[in-house]
Amino acid sequence: MVIATERLILRRFELADLDEFAPVMANAEVMHFSKSGPWTCERTQRFLEECLVDYSPERWGYGRLAVVYKGDNRLIGLAGLARFDDIDGSPEVEIGYRLHPDYWGRGLGTEAAAATRDHGFEDLGMTRLISLIQPENVASIRVAEKIGMTCEKEFRMWDLDLLLYAISR
Repeated sequence: MVIATERLILRRFELADLDEFAPVMANAEVMHFSKSGPWTCERTQRFLEECLVDYSPERWGYGRLAVVYKGDNRLIGLAGLARFDDIDGSPEVEIGYRLHPDYWGRGLGTEAAAATRDHGFEDLGMTRLISLIQPENVASIRVAEKIGMTCEKEFRMWDLDLLLYAISR
């Protein structure tokens, strides 16, 4: 499973990615809008193991992908799809992304999110995708809007105020 864009490669995670990926998830700026805060190396390893399970045919067959920047062949974050059984009363599939701050401000988050959207609609036949964004996360709101998402509602979940952005095929 590989998605190539002009500047990025999105591919399935491997356990061998831990050394490159753990510093991304331990970065306080990357995890600023995460309820859990920066992750330990052990938490990142569990996440990678979960990603492998998500892609199994017995689970969902899709999930979060490693984002590799072609310019330096460095793993710079994640982008992909996550399934939630109950988002404000409904099952949903979310487009998510997190990139290392060294790569912010270049349009790479938008590029990764658009590739993820297209994969969900074109390759997986999904008809609706969402993004859950905290109102203060202006950069993620901008990415969601650039890929065609609109804000459907505000609600509270996981002890957080959230905006639900959505796009339909």
